[in-house]
Amino acid sequence: MAERFNNPWGAQVPGFKDVLRWKLGFGGQVTPEFADAHAAAPTVPLTSEQLHHMPQRGWRVTWLGHAAFLLGGCGTHLLIDPIFSACCGPLGLLGIKRRVPPACGIEALPPITAVLLTHTHYDHCDLPTLRALGKHTPLIVPEGHAKWFDGIGFARVTEVAWWQSVEIAAGVSVTATPAQHFTARTPWDRNRGHWCGWCVAGGGVKLWHSGDSGYCPAFREIGARLGPLDFGMISIGAYQPRWFMRSLHMTPAEAVMAFGETGCRQAAAMHWGTFVLSDEPLGEPPRLLARNLLDRGIAAERFEAGSVGQQWSVAE
Repeated sequence: MAERFNNPWGAQVPGFKDVLRWKLGFGGQVTPEFADAHAAAPTVPLTSEQLHHMPQRGWRVTWLGHAAFLLGGCGTHLLIDPIFSACCGPLGLLGIKRRVPPACGIEALPPITAVLLTHTHYDHCDLPTLRALGKHTPLIVPEGHAKWFDGIGFARVTEVAWWQSVEIAAGVSVTATPAQHFTARTPWDRNRGHWCGWCVAGGGVKLWHSGDSGYCPAFREIGARLGPLDFGMISIGAYQPRWFMRSLHMTPAEAVMAFGETGCRQAAAMHWGTFVLSDEPLGEPPRLLARNLLDRGIAAERFEAGSVGQQWSVAE
């Protein structure tokens, strides 16, 4: 029987009965911090030149929406958790609908060196997008998922265990970092594969994508082993109700703590403003992020909840 993965910190991850309790309204009402914050993430247009640009030094980081990023640097273009579909979920157009379009069409992307996937939940592992990119596009996935991808026709799949590093191009390596979450595509494959974040290192720069994660001791260890990090892509949304989401997703306040513990010099907020996955208003996470940065005396530009399509230049 295939291995089942777990979180080593004793976190209680909700199960099917908890989902029913939440969706049927038996878990209590959530009181929003900002009841009027219903707007989706803002967008800025991207030109072909912006998407294809390769910086002479360092990296260019582009937020494509939700947890999806395009990274360009060291002669490579990498995608993390790309989703270009109008809906996410197992039922196609009957799934959870996007509230803001992707930053570009999939056809506008530059040639992709590799795709990094943090786990196989539908909002992070979008098969229509991956098939459109081509089944020979290299996929870098957490431990336990290669057999599944092989079985559905993807030809170049590399599994990476927590703390393991692989070189994906000359001078560019990726390391799988721990996260607190779970995986499942169906009721029968729960935790048959692992989940992770990714640290991309190249050209003297380290970029870190948190993946989906509840707040946990992993962040201090990531900082100790890999930090300081030049740029983080850190989840701030899908945190309510807390009794259900606590072990799965961070609040903005917890994201600020993870930002500090991993030693990020700068960061972009993600996993907000694109899909309604939880009970807080869609636009509440960036307002809470701004409040927590102010309370902690951290300059707002160091950890931005920007626009879909926004780009950041990251150099040594």
